[in-house]
Amino acid sequence: MSDRPVYTIRIAAQLVGVHQQTLRTYEREGLLIPARTAGRQRLYSQADIERLLVIRRLIDELGVNLAGADIILRLRQQIDELQDENRQLKRELQRVRDLQLPAVRTTQTTSSGMERRR
Repeated sequence: MSDRPVYTIRIAAQLVGVHQQTLRTYEREGLLIPARTAGRQRLYSQADIERLLVIRRLIDELGVNLAGADIILRLRQQIDELQDENRQLKRELQRVRDLQLPAVRTTQTTSSGMERRR
């Protein structure tokens, strides 16, 4: 998904199926912050379009109001960030384990009570 702003407000509104004023309302409510040209024209990226489609689904299909949509989007972002952090921590933990534990063998007890080496 591209973060490069290329769509004008007219095109973005058409792609999402809403009026341009609806996009301005979403921006005013803080649901979306489009890029701006030097002349202050709004430009939307493909990532913005995807976010707008999620907003529309929340509002139109699930009956969520604008404040609720904002909260849901913020929570989704936090979840995504936490999942990324969790993946990074797991990779780091595995890297440390691989560095420190290759010569160490774990000892397990079998059901007969005898120790078995792996």
